[in-house]
Amino acid sequence: MELATNSGSKISVSDAVFDREFSEPLVHQVVTAYLAGARAGTKAQKTRAEVAGGGRKPWRQKGTGQARAGTRSSPIWRTGGRTFAAKPRSFKQKVNRKMYQGAMRAILSELLRQDRLIVVDEIKLDAPKTKSMHELLSGWNVARGILVSDELDHNVYLASRNIIGLHAMDVAAIDPVSLVQADKVVMSVGAINKIQEWLA
Repeated sequence: MELATNSGSKISVSDAVFDREFSEPLVHQVVTAYLAGARAGTKAQKTRAEVAGGGRKPWRQKGTGQARAGTRSSPIWRTGGRTFAAKPRSFKQKVNRKMYQGAMRAILSELLRQDRLIVVDEIKLDAPKTKSMHELLSGWNVARGILVSDELDHNVYLASRNIIGLHAMDVAAIDPVSLVQADKVVMSVGAINKIQEWLA
């Protein structure tokens, strides 16, 4: 199939990458796994064996009028340990390479079908100015989204940082979550070629 660029020229792309049927279960699994992998998993609490104190019996068993107690580290005490204490853990989910690539193909194909994927000749600026970036975006009829280049232009990176909802990146930095959430995805011809080398 062919994709039209902003200048009116056309480039040939692989049907396997940009004309794949959308698989919601596959995309959901990959997106969920990606978000799970970003979790820190550093939550930690102390068990009754780890809190301070609890070495001796607070008071004798009978005759005080208080409830019997054997240790100050009991979970029912305010300063006691946690019964089922949370410990550092990894939330990573295994996703095969073929599954990940298949989900990326499905997402890119769906972006194209929904007219959310815009192909341009290049994404470059002469100076790192936000005003220049706004003018560039207005020419593409884009307010917010992702700018994907084969090699990220430093001026584009600096000019896009001050615009809410706009992110500039190279092909190596794209991920399924960013693509799914983006209003528009603007890709240079060089980025399209690199993606095809990766996914075709």
